[in-house]
Amino acid sequence: MIKEYTPLQSFPLKAGSSFAHPVQVLPERVKLSDPATDVMTDLSKVSLVGVRAQTSMDRANAKMIRYGVRMLLVLDDNEQLAGLLTATDVLGERPMRFLQNMGGTHADITVRDIMTPQGELEVLKIDDVQHAKVGQVVASLKKSNRQHALVVAEGADGGQTVCGLFSITQIARQLGAQIQSFELAHTFAEIEAVIARG
Repeated sequence: MIKEYTPLQSFPLKAGSSFAHPVQVLPERVKLSDPATDVMTDLSKVSLVGVRAQTSMDRANAKMIRYGVRMLLVLDDNEQLAGLLTATDVLGERPMRFLQNMGGTHADITVRDIMTPQGELEVLKIDDVQHAKVGQVVASLKKSNRQHALVVAEGADGGQTVCGLFSITQIARQLGAQIQSFELAHTFAEIEAVIARG
């Protein structure tokens, strides 16, 4: 005998409806000796904001502002990682250098012109991160003189998938440090002094 199933009642979708966004809750406060994963944005729990390489720099900057982020992954037409664009790239000297070398106007600059291309990016491996401390991540960011670090998982075929992200701004906030002072601190003694000042 075949069982009969009654359909569920359906309703009209209300105007102004949104959709669920993945959410990751990180600890509000951490110490340098806490697990590195306590300060990592986990891309299986949070959607990362991306942009195409041919997008204008101004539109990319507006997107960062709209989403409240300081970094965008740059994707090619095959949804592969083509590079990274940070607020520092947009607001720093790269746009002026591009205009000096290539001419044109500010509106002519695209993401491709000022991003850090994939070939120049260095990443951390998730296997290492899962056994690391916050202090090691801070040391890695300071050593590379970068505001962000990408974390990758490697497949059996050697292919990499970006699965996480570290932001020095996020880490400073979680450590309870003043962000500008934290970004300028270079030694662990200076970093700990900034954290102590709050």
